[in-house]
Amino acid sequence: MRRVTLFVNGASHNGKMVAVYGTLADLLSVASTKFGIKAANIYNGKGGLIDDIALVRDDDVLYISEGDHFVDPPNNLESPHEFHSWAHTDWITLNVGGRRFTTTRSTLVKEPESMLAHMFRDKDVWGNKQDEQGAYLIDRSPDYFEPILNYLRHGQLIINDGINLLGKTVETCTIFDLFNVEINNNDVLLQNSQPPDDHSPISRKEFVRFLLATPTKSELRCQGLNFSGADLSRLDLRYINFKMANLSRCNLTHANLCGTNLERADLSNANLDGANLQGVKMLCTNAEGASLKGCNFEDPAGLKANLEGANLKGVDMEGSQMTGINLRVATLKNAKLKNCNLRGATLAGTDLENCDLSGCDLQEANLRGSNVKGAIFEEMLTPLHMSQSVR
Repeated sequence: MRRVTLFVNGASHNGKMVAVYGTLADLLSVASTKFGIKAANIYNGKGGLIDDIALVRDDDVLYISEGDHFVDPPNNLESPHEFHSWAHTDWITLNVGGRRFTTTRSTLVKEPESMLAHMFRDKDVWGNKQDEQGAYLIDRSPDYFEPILNYLRHGQLIINDGINLLGKTVETCTIFDLFNVEINNNDVLLQNSQPPDDHSPISRKEFVRFLLATPTKSELRCQGLNFSGADLSRLDLRYINFKMANLSRCNLTHANLCGTNLERADLSNANLDGANLQGVKMLCTNAEGASLKGCNFEDPAGLKANLEGANLKGVDMEGSQMTGINLRVATLKNAKLKNCNLRGATLAGTDLENCDLSGCDLQEANLRGSNVKGAIFEEMLTPLHMSQSVR
């Protein structure tokens, strides 16, 4: 993640530190919100017009204009370029509660409104107390200060075991209030005790951060990720690639999964009641024991949901709208499909053994070669012709 400091064109004060996500238009939108202007152009410190987000680097100082030409900021002390020249080479040692931390001045002033920035922005102005070895004294717990310093270094909040930075402890509240360091909502919260190959499930909180940080026109790739047991209910998950992802025991009730790719995903024992599954791709998906009551698979635009070869043993799909759905060679043994709309559905070669299809509408459905041993066809809305089922 990149972070930059923004100033209004021609100004050198009241800058804003922002995270860089998505496209150049996204950065202009953030700048417009931060400064209350209609941002149109972005310039670097030398007046060069930036027309590609790839040109923006971490820790850049940028100037936002409403379409006017670049204006040099007033040179009160030194130019932003000169400031960064000495700031990156000016090393500072801090003595925090008896533990020493060494970092650059530029790291300490990354958050322009923080107390650390006020203390170390200008050399020898604040009058900070130093120990006999020249380290600046700060009377706070080093265990709680270390995550803040690391956050300023690389933009990620890394929490050691036993440290609860977001909990309601006296030390936590005091240190955040003192240094006025605001944690960006899009920064990922990690546990540094976890090994690099950790495959623990992704939580709702983490996934929502990914969703909010992704532009609506960008494809979110979640192939092979582990969401086991996560609460993803009522989220907008349209067109996301969940291919081969682990979604077992997930709560996906009333989620919007329109056009989502769930091919070969594990949805065993998941709850998808009331979900929107228009045009969903579930080829060879394992949804054994899942609940899909009252789901909508029917797309008005004509895009048919594809569940070919899916494992749907023991699923409960009662009351679902499945007009034109493709369930070819799928396994629906012991499934409950009571009162489902299966008009024009493809059920050729499907295993419907002991499946409850009472009250279903199977008009023009294709059941050729399907296994209907023990299946229940009571209270059918339309007659089931022998030509529809040979086996």
